[in-house]
Amino acid sequence: MSLAAYHIGFETLDQEVTDVDLKLQGTLPDWLTGNLLRTGPAKFEVGEQAYRHWFDGLAMLHRFSFESGKIRYTNRFLQSGSYQDAMETGQIHSGEFGTVPQRSLLTRLLTMLVDRPLTDNGNVNVTAIANQTVAVTEAPAPVAFDPTTLETLGRFEYADDLAGQSTTAHPHFDPKRQQIISYQVQFGRDSAYAFYTIETAEKQRSLLAKVPVDKPAYTHSFPISERYIVFIECPLVVDPLRLATMRFHQTPFIENYQWRPERGTRFHIIDRERGERVNTCEGDPFFAFHYVNAFEQNGHIVVDASSYPDATIIDDFYLDNLRSDTGTLQKGQLTRYRVPLQGKSVVSAESLADVQMEFPRIHYERCNAQPYQFAYGGDNQQPDGFIDQLAKVNVNTGDTKLWRQQDCYPGEPVFVAAPGGVTEDEGVILSLVLDASRRQTFLLVLNAQSFEEIGRAKVPHIIPFNFHGQFISDAAPNQAYH
Repeated sequence: MSLAAYHIGFETLDQEVTDVDLKLQGTLPDWLTGNLLRTGPAKFEVGEQAYRHWFDGLAMLHRFSFESGKIRYTNRFLQSGSYQDAMETGQIHSGEFGTVPQRSLLTRLLTMLVDRPLTDNGNVNVTAIANQTVAVTEAPAPVAFDPTTLETLGRFEYADDLAGQSTTAHPHFDPKRQQIISYQVQFGRDSAYAFYTIETAEKQRSLLAKVPVDKPAYTHSFPISERYIVFIECPLVVDPLRLATMRFHQTPFIENYQWRPERGTRFHIIDRERGERVNTCEGDPFFAFHYVNAFEQNGHIVVDASSYPDATIIDDFYLDNLRSDTGTLQKGQLTRYRVPLQGKSVVSAESLADVQMEFPRIHYERCNAQPYQFAYGGDNQQPDGFIDQLAKVNVNTGDTKLWRQQDCYPGEPVFVAAPGGVTEDEGVILSLVLDASRRQTFLLVLNAQSFEEIGRAKVPHIIPFNFHGQFISDAAPNQAYH
């Protein structure tokens, strides 16, 4: 097969099904009970108009229910405002990451300075706020849904007026403090990164710190340690005045950003108790969507990331490239950065293993913000191909275990810990896999320790490649963070 066999993972899925029993090959652990909830783009055309970027497609929710060794599957489109407007008008209505709606000059003038979220198309991640399950994207407009039926419940409204036009779809949860940690980017004459916390049962965000910035960087996620937030500014930056008029210029959100490697990469360290910035260090330019983990060690913060030499990976994800027989994808690297807690020393970097480690996951409940041993992620055997294998890396030794199968393209590996597990990797890995040769998607279950397959279940249709999801245990139904 050609390198572009994964084409079919970028085709629209219109079919919705409810509580379909999936035929399981293999055996599941008795303790595996709960729901794997995932979101991702599933509709790439509206009428005669098409979305341009993988990150733009209209969101679909997926639920895999585990009980008594069986799996049931449900999927539903997220009835966001962006989705409803598109269905009602038959046109792309909301601006997305790499797509703008086609509007008249008068409409562009009237909407040019409207301060509202770009979109509420929650196709990036699933999380929990105030005991509600929500689908999120990088605009601060979560959409709540029922985790059992996947019925959309409506826009989640915070009980505050914290300003911000962009955010992360990867908030953190601190089980000791029982709080969420996240941030918003405030664009304007005085732009800033605004870091906040939320108590788990509350809707009120509390401002922790603000870091002024002249040209905000594009950031998808951020790591934390026990005592600090580490906010990393890769040199993909934007003039905020340009963003203010992007509706008029008909320029997609991400295309307003420019790669400025001469700025280097800036690491801001913020004290999580006092809200003070304690240091800012610089390192060589790189780009990252995802940070694996961070922890404090010998006067430094260790940050592990899936990093790229520049931001061209964003361009690689335009759908024309992904659907092309000659399309190429830049390969990232699992990299460790050591950030000094004091002084202006340069941040050092080293490769941890010869794998990409995209969509990285860890034993989050036990290891997030702490020293850890194992990371799980997607890798590609071909240097310019799509993710075609899963990797488990011992970050202390570099030892790597792989799962791969001919013509199969796995997604994010979600780690689910075994109750009362003694070792860090005692549990299972859940990943949606596209089998391109058989034109089907199946849910793969791996033993996380051996990294060997213990089960799989075929889904009744091809699920377009999606991004992130969470396993919500029956024992903790209101906690879903990564």
